Amino acid sequence: MNLSNSCKRICFKTSGDWQSGKWGDEEMGIIYFILNPSSPAPLLRALWLTISLSVLGLWGVGTPIMAQTPSTLQIAQSLPRLTPTTPAAADQLNQGIQLVQQGKIPEAIAAFQQASRLNPKLAPAHYNLGLALRQIGQLQPAADAFYQAIQADPDFAIAYANLGAALLEGNNLPQAKDYLERALELDSTSGIAHYNLGLVLAQQGEVDNAIAAFGRAIPLSSNAPEPSYHLGLAYLQQGKIEEAKKAFQRAVKISPKYPEAHYNLGTILFNQGDLNAALEAFRQSAAANPNYANAYYGAALTFIKQNRYSDAQQVLQYAKNLYTSQGNTQWAIKAEQLLEQVR
Repeated sequence: MNLSNSCKRICFKTSGDWQSGKWGDEEMGIIYFILNPSSPAPLLRALWLTISLSVLGLWGVGTPIMAQTPSTLQIAQSLPRLTPTTPAAADQLNQGIQLVQQGKIPEAIAAFQQASRLNPKLAPAHYNLGLALRQIGQLQPAADAFYQAIQADPDFAIAYANLGAALLEGNNLPQAKDYLERALELDSTSGIAHYNLGLVLAQQGEVDNAIAAFGRAIPLSSNAPEPSYHLGLAYLQQGKIEEAKKAFQRAVKISPKYPEAHYNLGTILFNQGDLNAALEAFRQSAAANPNYANAYYGAALTFIKQNRYSDAQQVLQYAKNLYTSQGNTQWAIKAEQLLEQVR
């Protein structure tokens, strides 16, 4: 299972706090942000799976796997046939879960790898290995592990969804779409699969279908702001401003610390002439992530519209410094040009 492109990851290092509602008077934090990532971030479903040895010994094939989440859930999956190494493999699998809970991811990876070697048909071992590898940024090995999970269990819906997400993150859109559609054939209630499929469709230019996919994801992933945010972006592509505005508002209601959603909401409000509301949205964007240079640039434009030139100069200078430190020469130049006009 090969990824067509290597993953470009986004890193955030934030400090400082902008709690006041007064722009231009607060000390900003030190910032690192990669502006305008080349592709949106897919979501993976982090559902760690463990197997009870007593259940294995009593029931064998056809027994439900126990899914370890904050509460224990039953999911219908078929266990592999028992082999002489099955108890040892299951023991390694469960040890891996314990190591994950202790934050010992490299040790957990070793345990999952041992479990999959002892019993190559133990699908949860491959699946958990994929989650752990993805957690440390090993995208290609994670995709390989998810692929091995569906080879061991062709009806493993969650593994198909996460394999599709990994392929999407690697920009392998055709295969990502295939596996996400297969995940939805097996489990049509997977909000993660609908969302990731929407990302694929949006990148392929199928905006109407992407909107439909995001719309299906929203009620199935009610605590996730990403489907609403990307629904807003899709509506913007179609020029449906009010629909986009509602989608961004829903995203920030679910997650108030969503800088990109606040920023896009602020941009809409700015263009609609609601400058005070736009300024507040840009302030919320910067408060959510002081790394986000666009928030300061948007605030500067708003201050200029309000004839608050001193405030505009301050945040423009800050935006310029951010763009420069991030290597975004184009927008650093734009900020400098606007700064000269304000002066």
